[in-house]
Amino acid sequence: MSEVAVPISSIKRGPAPSRPDGEGSLQVQLDPNLKIGNAKVFAVYGKGGIGKSTTSSNLSVAFSKLGKRVLQIGCDPKHDSTFTLTKKLMPTVIDVLESVDFHSEELRVEDFVYEGYNGVMCVEAGGPPAGTGCGGYVVGQTVKLLKEHHLLEDTDVVIFDVLGDVVCGGFAAPLQHADRALIVTANDFDSIFAMNRIVAAIQAKSKNYNVRLGGVIANRSAATDQIDKFNNAIGLKTMALFPDLDVIRRSRLKKATLFEMEDSPELAAVQAEYMRLAAKLWAGTEPLTAMPMKDRDIFDLLGFD
Repeated sequence: MSEVAVPISSIKRGPAPSRPDGEGSLQVQLDPNLKIGNAKVFAVYGKGGIGKSTTSSNLSVAFSKLGKRVLQIGCDPKHDSTFTLTKKLMPTVIDVLESVDFHSEELRVEDFVYEGYNGVMCVEAGGPPAGTGCGGYVVGQTVKLLKEHHLLEDTDVVIFDVLGDVVCGGFAAPLQHADRALIVTANDFDSIFAMNRIVAAIQAKSKNYNVRLGGVIANRSAATDQIDKFNNAIGLKTMALFPDLDVIRRSRLKKATLFEMEDSPELAAVQAEYMRLAAKLWAGTEPLTAMPMKDRDIFDLLGFD
């Protein structure tokens, strides 16, 4: 039976899970009181260094240019998800909580939420010190603070920009809040291998939460032949393609989004692709059902004959 597109706004969030997400699962579970609400929520994953923050920030701007109220949440201890939007590294939620001895009632909105380019609201969740704590706790505390200050009630789109290709229970926690998970990849073996693990994590979370695969964003790639092979094998689709352009590298160095760079034909094409992607996501995408491959099968599938 063919699948049909389901507008994200029509999805109802279910109760807290009553069973583990997967065999042997030791996962941080969503507090039912911490549901985000009516915003459309996207979680952006991909191999470390693949360009998730660049993708997330420019996608946030594209949504804002469609007239949407956007909140971007960086989920990385190095808290650099939003710096092209705010022009500097912002304090993390964990930093500000620690400054008041974790008495969240003492915090003001402006202590942890910052307005970036074109009105995009920015939050850096941060993370626990290396080798300690859990990223899932950090995500939970961030959403709790946002709800306590009623910041999610006036938000149309929430984008979680998630650390690397780590798919443990902690860093898979944004999937508990998201409607659609987007995977950023390049046309190479390592990126696709990481994508396969992320697909497995999304599949596990979908047992108890409303998150579904939205699709693949091909980044830093002139061609997509290897991505296409993998997509066809497991049931994924590429939603957007961003080539490896020097203007993208320069935008990060200038601490600016692509929508603030000097006009050029190649830049206009990239901006148009982001606007097309935002419009497509806002309209509602069909949920994809994909089956992750065994490691050896990916090795045999990819490459040249």
